[in-house]
Amino acid sequence: MGAKLLEISANSLASALAAQAGGADRVELCENLGEGGTTPSYGAIAIARDRLRIPLYVLIRPRGGDFLYSADERAAMRADVEACVRLGCDGVVIGALDADGEVDTAVCAELIAAAGPLGVTFHRAFDAAADQGRALDAAVALGCERILTSGGAADAVAGAPRIAALVAQAAGRIALMAGAGLTADNIVATAQRCGVEQVHASAKAPRRSAMRHRNDDLPGLSADWVQSDEARVRALVRALRG
Repeated sequence: MGAKLLEISANSLASALAAQAGGADRVELCENLGEGGTTPSYGAIAIARDRLRIPLYVLIRPRGGDFLYSADERAAMRADVEACVRLGCDGVVIGALDADGEVDTAVCAELIAAAGPLGVTFHRAFDAAADQGRALDAAVALGCERILTSGGAADAVAGAPRIAALVAQAAGRIALMAGAGLTADNIVATAQRCGVEQVHASAKAPRRSAMRHRNDDLPGLSADWVQSDEARVRALVRALRG
């Protein structure tokens, strides 16, 4: 089995447009990749929806850190999901755990109900679960379309054997999408080892600020940034399509 679908984790509007230009099949729009991704701004979602011709999924995560959410955070996530519905997005990317590392089915069910007709991916909260086998069955019961996972490892290359076992457990009930650490050099072999048809990568590259005046002594406020790169997306597509 070879991967057939490439999703790009786009950390900005520019990244989403680069993903589309490079030939990606779907965009997961987010911000703050350095923290594992958080929900992008309403404006970024709205303009991405207007300009993308490929499916647009939006990450619903109010902050970095763990996946145990307060009542206020749950309310914010629900409002973000409702905004995605109003804007005509194709899907949302959700996940929540309880303090024992089990899937918080009540929180997830609330978000899925708010999503209505939108597709739903269970995000890498799955990799932080106490038992991925139980988490998979919970995601199936919730009605999620797919699970994004690195197999609980630092990247999908290391987690490939575990992802393959999860694919076998899923037995077609839910799709597994391998993500984290995938490049044009390893994406095909990793997808084959995992036995997945969907793969997820950021294809990011550094961007140098055009500012002539810079103050590089400000912690956390570097003028430079990273974003998905059209050429890197295209290289991933070429590798997958052979």
